[in-house]
Amino acid sequence: MKYIANLILLMCLTGVMLCACNDIRFGDDFLGRVPEASGAITDSMFNSKVNADKVLNHAYRCLPYGIPISKNQPNDKLGVNVLEALSDLHYSFRNNIMDGPTTLYYNGALSSTLGTNSAGREAYRFGSELDYEAIRYAWIYIENAGKIPDMTDEERRERVAEAKMIVALSYAQMLRYVGGVPLLDHYVKPNEDMHYERATFAQTVDYIIRLLDEAKNDLLWKQPVVDDGRMTKAGALGLKLRVLLFAASPTFNSEYLWHPAANEYTCYMNYDRERWKRAVDAGDEFLAEYRAHGEYDLTRATDESHASRRKAFQQAYYDRGGTETLISIRKAPDSESKPYDDVTYLYQNFFAERNFSGPTLNYVNMFSWDDGENFPEDYDWSAPSAKPFWDESGAPVRDPRLYETVVVPGSRFYDGSTAPVYTNHKNYKPETTGFLMMKFIMEENADRKNRPTQWPYLRLPEVWLSYAEALNEYNGAPTKEAFDFLNDVRTRAVTNGYDVDLGMSKETFRDLLLKERALEFGFEEVRWFDLVRWGMKDDFTKPLYGLSSTALYDANGLAKFFSYKVYQLNDRTWKGNWDTKWYLSPIPYEEISKEYGMTQNPGW
Repeated sequence: MKYIANLILLMCLTGVMLCACNDIRFGDDFLGRVPEASGAITDSMFNSKVNADKVLNHAYRCLPYGIPISKNQPNDKLGVNVLEALSDLHYSFRNNIMDGPTTLYYNGALSSTLGTNSAGREAYRFGSELDYEAIRYAWIYIENAGKIPDMTDEERRERVAEAKMIVALSYAQMLRYVGGVPLLDHYVKPNEDMHYERATFAQTVDYIIRLLDEAKNDLLWKQPVVDDGRMTKAGALGLKLRVLLFAASPTFNSEYLWHPAANEYTCYMNYDRERWKRAVDAGDEFLAEYRAHGEYDLTRATDESHASRRKAFQQAYYDRGGTETLISIRKAPDSESKPYDDVTYLYQNFFAERNFSGPTLNYVNMFSWDDGENFPEDYDWSAPSAKPFWDESGAPVRDPRLYETVVVPGSRFYDGSTAPVYTNHKNYKPETTGFLMMKFIMEENADRKNRPTQWPYLRLPEVWLSYAEALNEYNGAPTKEAFDFLNDVRTRAVTNGYDVDLGMSKETFRDLLLKERALEFGFEEVRWFDLVRWGMKDDFTKPLYGLSSTALYDANGLAKFFSYKVYQLNDRTWKGNWDTKWYLSPIPYEEISKEYGMTQNPGW
């Protein structure tokens, strides 16, 4: 019989492992907090499905979550800012000690010797994240699942497969941020000799893929509603493609080293076209299962209206239990007494502090007109007749994903108020880019009412776009199938896709794909890794722009007309002092000094 996952995986029981069971105690070691492992305690943890669930459930709770929860949460990257603040999509102006971009990145202050005052402001702090904690809880479950008396063999195989996938995902996360890392293939006991050599980049990739291959056949293709949120075969195959695509990309798969000090721990040290073939094969495998089982699909609009297409996109990334999210990560509210419409899922100050940061004009200009035509690079923002966001009637004129991702001048909140993103608005903060973040925040509280959020770690459109990219790179030019995948994602939002052009160059099609990924996955932590894996230093060093806007109001106090002025944002330090060392995170000196086997990344 299936477990009741709305109790297990919705994470609504705060401290499930930490305080709900007196049988479980915790140690504290460099690789993450773990249960003490005397025989008696282990026996107690696995004497029933209920107790064993708490172990696996805690491993789930340690998975990476990209939406700010609290400034004190260890897996809140960059304080309470978003990872895109390190890319060309977003620029932070919060400029206080809690803001990682302005205090560590924009000024070049990030180092491997940061003190405790700066800890947690990095994009990734190896040794302080929860990845190894997830790994250790997963391994103790794997090794002891055979002791659970009230569990069928089928249930046991599925739960062990879930645990293996948790291990694989945790390593996949570390691979993207730091490269190869020490690999644990068992539950590490507190009294064990803590010496594990750093694995090479290739070994880490292969270990992740092996775990996913071991897990996939014991997982359901898609979980039933009652167990939504548990790992699936679709998620395993999608993650496999993501990892292999990352590994095949030129930063890590090239005869030219991405940094003068690059080594086997941080890349392959050579180029092999067959690495792209591995990614193609992973896409083939996913597609075959997709055709055999169905059940997943892009969330489609109910009609061709702009509002319906925007709603479909919102449901795709935000709603739990849909047909599009392959890996869904959840976090608990602050206490069991808090209702699901309480906004504890997003750090409260993040709503106010987003007025100090925002998407760039560079990003906004990527979004096409509603019919799919590119927004012109030479758009005349000074023209009195300029209508870049709304027509004369107030109807939106751009890609619906723009309005769901970015608050633009004239955006309205649920209560009828106009968003504070222009210079003569009473709530304006002069340090902004002229835009605010809308994704996940949405149109304030009413949109989130009774809708507990998720972190959409992996969605179906990423699989389609990754598959298209692998086909393009391996074949040296886009195939019709690659175009079909690209247009399937694109036409969910805009009314027209790209004409199939099999004479298009590999480079041109790649640019279309990377742009589409930026539009589709804004603030879902895709753009940063795309820039890294493709070594797109020009996009890290290019000037970034904001948009100053002034509103004229009608008799009802509504903004009806806007005038605009483009301005350049403050330069980030790497504009004139770029170093590819930024592609991977530094390893804190305190971790290296423990001498368990981890080494420093190039340039740090």
